Order: sequence, then C-alpha cells, then structure tokens
Amino acid sequence: MTTISRIAIIGGGPGGLMLARLLQVRGFAPIVFERDHHADDRPQGGSLDLHAETGQRAMRLAGFEREFLAEARPEDQGDRLYDSAGRLLFDRDGQGDDRPEIDRSALRAILLTALAPQTVRWGAKVEMVRPSADGGYEVVFNGRAERFDLVVGADGAWSRVRPLLSDVVPIYEGVTLIELGFETAQHPQLDALVGNGKMFAVGDDRILIGQRNGMGHIRGYAGLRIDETTARTLQEAPADRIRADTLAAFAGWADTLLEVIERGDLLAARPLYALPVGHHWDSRPGLTLLGDAAHLMSPFSGEGVNLALADAVDLAEALASGEGWAAIARHEAAMIERAIPAAAGAARGLQGTMSRDGLANTLDHYRERASDEVIR
Repeated sequence: MTTISRIAIIGGGPGGLMLARLLQVRGFAPIVFERDHHADDRPQGGSLDLHAETGQRAMRLAGFEREFLAEARPEDQGDRLYDSAGRLLFDRDGQGDDRPEIDRSALRAILLTALAPQTVRWGAKVEMVRPSADGGYEVVFNGRAERFDLVVGADGAWSRVRPLLSDVVPIYEGVTLIELGFETAQHPQLDALVGNGKMFAVGDDRILIGQRNGMGHIRGYAGLRIDETTARTLQEAPADRIRADTLAAFAGWADTLLEVIERGDLLAARPLYALPVGHHWDSRPGLTLLGDAAHLMSPFSGEGVNLALADAVDLAEALASGEGWAAIARHEAAMIERAIPAAAGAARGLQGTMSRDGLANTLDHYRERASDEVIR
C-alpha cells in the first residue's frame, strides 16, 4: 500500500481550507497553494448559507461551532419576490430556518486562523500539475516544482488538476450576472427593498437580486440571458459600458428596482458555467477533486459551498482510514452521487427563473417551500 504523507491542496477556498484543517487535526501536514498574495488580496464574494447536514456539520467536526455561531446571521434567512413593476408578491422572514448566513470573508478567516503557520503558500500561482518520475505528482508554481503523494484539486471552475482526470470542461449556461456592491447606510431605499435576507425581482428572462451581507453590506446581481461571446466581451468592458448595457436590458422596470443597477459599485460581470450533472472520472491514485472542481453548478441551488465542505470532511476521513486509495475511490463515487440532485436542482432553478415564465416559476417554488415547512 502506498503511503500518502505529502499532500498538496490546490486552492484556498472554503473546501480546500476545510480539508487542510481536518487533515491537520488528524496528524497530516498538507500544503495549500493559493494564488492570492494574502487573505485580503481580493473580495471573497457574497454571503453563504450553511446547511445543517453539510456545511454546519463540517464546522462542528473541525471544532469551529463557537466561531461559526459568533459570525453567522440567522436573522438573514428571509426571501422576497417582486415583479418587474416593483410589486411585492412573496415575503417570508425565514425565522426558524436552519440555514444561517455567513460572509465568505468571515468563513475564510475562521479557517485560516486555525491552520498551522506556513500551511498556505500565498502568491503561489499553479502553472500545471504533472506526473513525477517516482510515481507521485509535481505541482509547478512560480517557476519551480515540488513533489507530492496526493494532489487535491480544490481550485474551482477552471481547475488545473481536473484535466488530468477528465476531458470535460465547464459549459456556459446562457446567463451572466452583473455583480454590484452597496453600503446600506448610503442606500436606505435598497436596504428596505431587500428586507431580512435576499430579494428576487423576476421578469421575462431577467432577474435582479439583492442579498444582505454582514457589516452593513448588500450584494446586488443583475441577471442577463446573453450568449457567451457577448458575456466575455462584457467582462472586459469598462464599468460605465457594463452599467449602460445592463440598464438598457432592464428598460421598463420599476425605478425602485433599477436603483440596484444605477447606484451600486460595479464589481464584476460573472458568466455562469457548470459541469454536466453527474460529472465523473476514473479514479487515479495521486489525484482527486473536491467542490467546484468536481461538480461546478450555478448558485441557484445554494449547495455549492455546502457540498465543498462536506467533500472535505469525507476526503479527510478517507485519508485517515488507513485503507489507502481504495477509501479515496469510494469517497469519490459517493461524492459524485451526492452532488447529482443539487446540480440538477441548480440547473432547473436557473433555467426556470431565467425564462419567459420565470416569475410564475419562482413564485411557485417559494410557495412550495413554505407549504413543505408548514407540513413538517
């Protein structure tokens, strides 16, 4: 049985950092390769809701229950739905739900603080991963190479590890989100519009989203159904061009909703990509994937980070089992199966919302969820 001692984790997102933490408490000494130069190098994105049996369970097993509760926002679990005229069609405060929100930056800080010094190689841009002459794999970064027994691709949509296991590449889903940021103190109207949690405004292949974050922040998103070439062009366009094109796409919507586009700090244009539902590969000793690198999906299921954290828990347990690669191969098969319902739900949610019948579909979804909760 090949001993797995030197472990590289490519990517310092929630899944990669959680895996590093869980391995360290089991006596391993993994190295995390992260292209950011430091923890605050770039914005980490919006708020995340952690689910009881996946994300929250991982936090407990990693010994972070107290830290999570200190940062989590159970008061921000509500849902609102507006039509394009600004009429409120659904409003639920979410009290009693068990999906508390936490900012990505806060979650990353919790994970980083617990890691041993020098665990994360900051500013390490991985150029490739390649087989080594003695059977392991080399991580090539910043012009140098280092050998490992196991390389874990926790590096997201455009993973450098996945091509060694799979020829499949992410597919554009036909929708691009324009991301915006707000300070609630400066935008009281938007603050009131969003309520406690997040709001959707849906109409005719378009969507506006407002999501409450911590520290007085709100993230806004304007969803456009555009082709991939247009989306890539928009990514490179100046901010005023992106804003003007987005406002033109939402012509005729209520002024109260258009403030999301008009007044926010424009952060990025984000085309949505996904791997095929059920994406899988032939298990190969020395390489594995977790999170978006394994099962990238749109954010319309709310499962992405939860699955990544659950993947980290199960992979750490497989590595600690002493059963070698057989345990990791079993873990991979279970991970792939677990992701299928979430990926299918994300695809249905995105395409159902971004459609001619998007408003009716979204309202039906919210009412069904509320009915299920009453029955339970």
